[in-house]
Amino acid sequence: MKKSHLSSANIEHFKQLLLEKRREILTNVNEIEDETLKKSRLDATGDLSSMPIHMADLGTDNYEQEFVLGLMDSERKLLNEIDDALQRIEDGTYGVCEGTGKLIRKARLEAQPWAKYCVEYAKMLERGTI
Repeated sequence: MKKSHLSSANIEHFKQLLLEKRREILTNVNEIEDETLKKSRLDATGDLSSMPIHMADLGTDNYEQEFVLGLMDSERKLLNEIDDALQRIEDGTYGVCEGTGKLIRKARLEAQPWAKYCVEYAKMLERGTI
């Protein structure tokens, strides 16, 4: 595989962006987990004032729970992509499309520092033409 085309200053810039986003995600996940634990502790104490009485309330609680689980899953996936990008930096292949071997434009990396595909290849993947 090709080696990165980015200068060491650019690599450091993208590494900092990735680490910053990683910290942000971990903070969000921890806050969501804390809120969920707090709510489940309230339920465990038998405090009926927080229990849904009406069927609509029960539906809202179920929706909220599914939403939180979906959000946590999305955050975990993004965290994995960020970790993969950090590994590519270590390997010296950051900024190289894993699908074509072509260089990924800096503008794309600025918008999505964890990108592993160039725009053209990503579009083909989305369309299912690959």
